[in-house]
Parts: sequence; structure tokens; C-alpha cells
Amino acid sequence: MADLFDTGPESGPAGGAEPAPVRPRPLADRLRPQSLAEVIGQEQILGPDGPLGAMLAAGSLSSLILWGPPGVGKTTIARLLAAESDLHFVQISAIFSGVQDLKKVFEAARIRRSNGQGTLLFVDEIHRFNKAQQDGFLPHMEDGTILLIGATTENPSFELNAALLSRSQVLVLERLSLAELERLTQRAEKELGRPLPLTGEAREALLEMADGDGRAALNLIEQVMAWKVEGKLSPDQLATRLMRRAAKYDKSGDEHYNLISALHKSVRGSDPDAALYWYSRMLEGGEDPRYLARRITRMAVEDIGLADPQAQTHCLHAWETYERLGSPEGELALAQAVIYLALAPKSNAGYMAYKMARQLARKTGSAPPPKHILNAPTGLMKEQGYGAGYAYDHDAEDAFSGQNYFPEDVKRPVMYSPVERGFERELKKRLDYFTRLRLQRQGD
Repeated sequence: MADLFDTGPESGPAGGAEPAPVRPRPLADRLRPQSLAEVIGQEQILGPDGPLGAMLAAGSLSSLILWGPPGVGKTTIARLLAAESDLHFVQISAIFSGVQDLKKVFEAARIRRSNGQGTLLFVDEIHRFNKAQQDGFLPHMEDGTILLIGATTENPSFELNAALLSRSQVLVLERLSLAELERLTQRAEKELGRPLPLTGEAREALLEMADGDGRAALNLIEQVMAWKVEGKLSPDQLATRLMRRAAKYDKSGDEHYNLISALHKSVRGSDPDAALYWYSRMLEGGEDPRYLARRITRMAVEDIGLADPQAQTHCLHAWETYERLGSPEGELALAQAVIYLALAPKSNAGYMAYKMARQLARKTGSAPPPKHILNAPTGLMKEQGYGAGYAYDHDAEDAFSGQNYFPEDVKRPVMYSPVERGFERELKKRLDYFTRLRLQRQGD
């Protein structure tokens, strides 16, 4: 384990002046793993059967993109891979580096290679580089000048060039679990030589505040250890001293789409509790309730449809209520709409029928309607057969003529197939009734 303090140079400044006071290193730096075996978490990629474990065992490391949230070990893993592969480690950040910086890095790597030393280039926030800058890595990756390891918190499939992705393997790093954060806490307590002054419940609350971020957990631990307290603090006492970290949420990024997907699928899966949870997670992250109102209404149209015609109306009323009340009171109306949708009977029959109709419309192009359902306001149109043979449904038995309304050269499809749930059960009875009548009338 690293020493508690950096000792620095022995000699002081000229003239016999006292040396500058030595500052303690941050806890996160002191606990930085010295080997991959010391890394906490990420067993899915570091284990013997994981991709990195297999690469190291085979002695063949390829360029990588490490995708995961902050504080899960992306930088540490890259540094240790360089050490275990005997590569010179170079770290840059896409936020602070430009074209000239990259040129210097590539030139130094080229000289290093000519001297028999490889280079592992770690690029933090690699998604911040534009397309041209990302393309600039390709020739140096292909000729072996660098082995690239990029780190990103954003979905690589959206943010990185296809050419760069095709030359790299994407590895997904996960948030640290509470058990893994507890292991990290125990390691910190051993380094500091004393336990956290917290009750069991407060200790768990502290780890929850870290929100799966190991670096944040160590920073919180360092803060708590600096307090002069007697006994052990309760969760309430801890909460008065520490502010809870804001949940990781980017209203325009990957997390935004992940959470709205979770909300939508929870509603579709008829789970009101899960749906309310994801709805609340988005609100806590700062999501615009109007966006949620629009998406909730979409769920009613797509996943409930005519199985419960009131669902859409309920959502629109909740949306209107929010517009009148605003936050936070209006958010309750949207929450109640979420509950209603989750418990409503589900059907996508109307949605599927609409998609099939659009597909058929594209396929049949300009096929005209049959002449018997065309109006004939002029004599010429009557001579052409417009309106000839049209049966006025109100004059027919059961107010149903059973005539064909599709183009004459288009085979009649079956597009709307209502389910045996909710109000669509009644619509299915009506559809089946008209289908029987149509077959009967057309057979007469």
C-alpha cells in the first residue's frame, strides 16, 4: 500500500529555508490498485473468462473502448494494462487536447516504437473528439504505432465513428454494487487505520450516496474521516453533514433514453410500482414533466389503444392538469396517469394495423379506388362508370352492404386483429359479425 504522505525531495530551498509542508495524497490516489487483481468490480471483463482476462492470458491485447459511468475504474484499468503488457502509458483527455497535441503524441509514439517500445494511448472522454479527430487515430492503430484505449460515459454506437469501432473491442464497465463499495470501504479503513464513525444504517446510507461511483465513495469516506465526532453517527446525523450526490442523468444523453425505455416497458409490462419508480427517477434527474406527459400519452396510443379508449383521454387530461397546476402538484396527475396505464388492458392491435396499412399503401402505389365508391358530379364521370353499383349501406339489411372498398387489383388483407382484452373484446365481436355478414353478402 502506498505511504500515507509523499516524502518529496530531502533538501529544502537554497538559503536553509524550511522545506514546504508535505501535503497528504487524496485517499483515492493512495488506494489506486497496483495490479488488475486488486481492482474491485468489473469481474465480467477482468475475470479469467472475461475478454481482458483472455487477452492477457494469450499475450495479445487489442485496442479497446471502455464504456461505463464515472468512477468505475476505466483509467486505472488502462494504466494497469499498460504495465502488464510492458507498454509505455500515455494519457490525454479529449476535452483539453487538440490536433497539435495528437500530432506530438503520435510522433513520440513513433520514435518510441523505433526504439522497440510500444505505446498504450489512453484517451479519456474520447467521444468528445469530432469525426476528423477520431479518424486521425486509424493509421497509427493500423501500423502498430499505438494501442488505443478510449474511455467514454456515452454510448459508443452513437458517439464514435464506425471505422474506429471496427478496429476496437467495446467493453462495458458497470456501476459498483453496494457489496463492492463495502469492500472498497474496508480497504479504505485499513489504509486509514480506523473504522468509519457510522452506525450500520449510516454506513449503508453513505454507500448509497456514492451511487455506484468508487471515486465518489472514497471522497465521501475521506470527508467523514476528517470529522471530529464522538461515537457513531446515525443516518440522520450523516444526512445533516453530507449532501446526497445528484443522480447521474443527462437529459440529452444515453441515460435519458435508458430511463424512458425502462418507464415505457414497465407500463407495457403492467407493473405500476416499477413504472412509478422510473417516472420518479426521471423527475429527480431534472427531466421536463412536459416531455414525460408526451411520452405517457404515446404509451396510451401504442400499447393500450382501443383496449381502453379512456387511457388516451386520461393522459391528455393529466397533461392539461399539469399545465394548469405546474410543478410539483401537477406531477401527481402525471403519476396517476402512469398508474392508470400500467393497470389498463394492453393491445397494440391498432398500432400494428396502422403499420400494415402504411406498408400496403406504399406497396400499392397509385391504385385507384373501385369506381362504385367514387362520386360522379358530372355526366362524363357517370359515363365512365363512377358511382355505378354503389350500395347505400343505410338501405341495406342491418345497414351493411358488404361491398368491397379496396382497389380492384388489391387482395383484401386482414390488418386489424383486436385482442380478447378490455374494450377490444367488444370490438372483436363487432368485427367478427361484419366479417360473417360480408362473406354472406358477397356470396349471395
